[in-house]
Formats: sequence, structure tokens, C-alpha cells
Amino acid sequence: MEKMDNKNLLLVSLMIFSMFFGAGNLIFPPLLGQLSGTNMIVSMGGFLISAVGLPILAIAVVAKSGGLHILASRVHPKFAFAFTVLIYLSIGPRHTRAASLAFEMGISPFLSNTAGGSSLALFIYTLVYFGIAYWLCMSPSKLVDRFGKVLTPTLLVLIVSIFVFSLFKPIGKFAAPIGDYGQSPLLKGFLEGYMTMDAIAALNFGIVISIALKEMGVTEERELVSNTIKAGALAGLLLMTIYGMLAYLGATSQTRFGVTENGAQVLTNVVFYLFGKKGAVLLGVIFSLACLTTSVGLLTSCSQYFAKLMPKISYKTFVRILSVSSMVFANVGLTQILKFSVPVLTAIYPMAIVLMILALLDKFFKGNSYVYLFAMISTSFVSISDALGQFGLKVNILNRLPFYSKGLGWIIPAAVGAIVGIIYKNLRNKGFGSKYMMESKY
Repeated sequence: MEKMDNKNLLLVSLMIFSMFFGAGNLIFPPLLGQLSGTNMIVSMGGFLISAVGLPILAIAVVAKSGGLHILASRVHPKFAFAFTVLIYLSIGPRHTRAASLAFEMGISPFLSNTAGGSSLALFIYTLVYFGIAYWLCMSPSKLVDRFGKVLTPTLLVLIVSIFVFSLFKPIGKFAAPIGDYGQSPLLKGFLEGYMTMDAIAALNFGIVISIALKEMGVTEERELVSNTIKAGALAGLLLMTIYGMLAYLGATSQTRFGVTENGAQVLTNVVFYLFGKKGAVLLGVIFSLACLTTSVGLLTSCSQYFAKLMPKISYKTFVRILSVSSMVFANVGLTQILKFSVPVLTAIYPMAIVLMILALLDKFFKGNSYVYLFAMISTSFVSISDALGQFGLKVNILNRLPFYSKGLGWIIPAAVGAIVGIIYKNLRNKGFGSKYMMESKY
């Protein structure tokens, strides 16, 4: 079967949605809604560009390129190896942190404050959590059915239920925007979506999507690419809808509850207002499902990649290794791991975005490898300097770059690098340099 029917396409879309929709995606929009208030729609516009547009673009680009490693090889084969490995290693703590957050939101409120009891409960919870994740990862070809038919619909029904209840039991009115949401709501929304760094995860999910489509009988390369893009677009539309609902809940909460520290508190206040103390159970299930599906997607994609990188070790062995190590870090070592992974993400995220944009514009500069090389060198200089700054090693001269204070100082250097690449290739084509030297001898 080369052509997918609409039902299977929807199931794959739901799987993609669930892999994206983790803890951060659940709590960012409510906080944005609360702080943006009457500017919510404009702020959400910026948020959707970076939090939905970039990840879906990543899925499309990776599908067209034939995989992340092939895409990164346009810069240099050695870069492709290092960049891809770093991406997979750095996103690991994301699902480890998700397990901890799911515990904090879903189980912790029902426990006593004793440290020993809480530690034991966390161990039992993460043991069950990663046990279920491990079981789901053992059959990656079944993820479409398990995510698309069970887990994702359950998660969506719960979130939509909260939104619908809020319409019948209004929470409050939109308040005035706060801080940058009042001065530049579109840019502020974009930056908040940018900080989700979902495009990094999207670069990895291509393996999982490809396996799912092939299990459905889609094997021809062009159909794989086409259906991946269609499914990604549908997942993006669904993400936009859910983000809008969550932002609305946050926007209506400020006048009743005031300004809270984070989106998790916003959701907690809203759910308890609408459903009373029983809302804690609802919130716990939502967070657990959202975190679990993301963890499974990341565990599966990481295991698939490393199994290809090291064929002597099987996919299932990598799933075991990653599941056990994730459970351990969730209980004892997460803080130290995040101290490493966050700077790495800071370094590679701008590179990932530039790589995607260049791949999208590839035909305009005819696949010029120097464009990729010089743009990546320029981008990496800024992004790696940013990452080192988190360890106290700051490069003060970078403060003069446009948008640097917003975390987007790499934009101008990337553009300059691409232009230099085009100029350099043209000069080489004209024989400038070696030809000039030969002629000058006579």
C-alpha cells in the first residue's frame, strides 16, 4: 500500500502530537496567556511560529533530506557525526525531567512531607513510569495504535474537558499585559516558543515516523516524505488548537488568582477552581500522559539511532540501558545532568535552526556546501559562546550583536556566513586565486 487513507494519516498525526506534547508544552501556554492578557492573540501568534512552525519545519526538512545525519553531512561528515550524537545525548534529560515533573504534579500533592516517604514514592513512581515506557518502546511499530487510538485521545479529551468546563464556569476576564507582553507581544511570544527547543526533538522523531509509515505499507521514498509532511502538518494544527485553549485558561486566570510563578501553578489553580480537590487527580493523569508519550518518543528515537551507529548492540538493549539510566537520574542525578545538557542545547539549537532554514532554501543557492559550512561556523561561534557563558566564560564583545540580549544573536552572523559562502564559491568557480597567481608569473 503506497497511499495512506485518512484514518491512518490521522493516527500518525496523533502519534506525532503526543511525542511533542510533553510537560513544557503543557505549562508554557498557560503562563503566556496569564502574562499577555489582552494581547494573548498577538503573543500566541509569535509563540506558534517558533513552538509549532519550527518543529513541523524540522520534520519536513528531515523527511526530504533522508534523515538528520544526511542533512548535517551537507556541512561536513565529521560535523554530522558530532552534531547528531550531541543532539541525541542532550535531549535525554528532557524526558528524565518530564518523569520528575509528572511525579511532582500528579503524586506529590497526595503525600506527606516526610523526605523518606517522598523518596520511596518517587522511586516506585519512576519504576512504574519507565517500566511502562520500556514496554511501549519494545514494539515501536505499535506506537501508532497505542498513541493514536488510546493515549493521545485520552489526553486530548481531558484537556478539552477543562477548556469546556471553563466556558460554563467562567474563571475571570482578560487582564492587562505584563512586562514585554505589553511592549512587544509578538516578539515575546516568539521567544517563549523558541525556548521550548522542540525543533531539536523534531529532528530526532523522523526515525519513529518513518518506522510507523513503513509498517503501514508506505515504502516508496516520495510517499514517505509526502505522508510525513502531511502528518506533521496535521499534528501542528492540533498543537495550535490545544495551545490556544491552554493560553485562554491562563489569560482568564489572572484576575482571579493573580500572577503566579509558572504555568504549572496556573493550571493547578484553574483545575482546582473548576473541579475542586478532585482536580488533583485529573491534573496528575494529564501530566503523566503528556510526559510519558514524550519519553517514549525520545527513548525510541535515541535507541534507533544508537543501534544504527553501533550495530553490534541491538535496539532493545539500548532501550533497556536508556530506560534504567533515565530512572536512576530521575531519582538521584538529574540536577547535574541538566547542568550539562542545557548549555549543550543552547549551543546546538541555533545550529539546528540554521541547518533547517538552509535546507529549505537549498535550491536558491544550488546546494552550495560552502554556504552550509560558513553559516554553521558563524552560528556556532555565537551559540557556543552563549553556552560557555552559562559556565561563567562570557565573550563580552557579542553583546554588541543585534538581538543578542534576546538569545537570537546568531541570526546576523548566520546570514553573513551564508553570504560569504556564496561569494567564496563564486570566486572558486572563476578560478580566482590560483589562476591569478599563475598569470602573475608571466
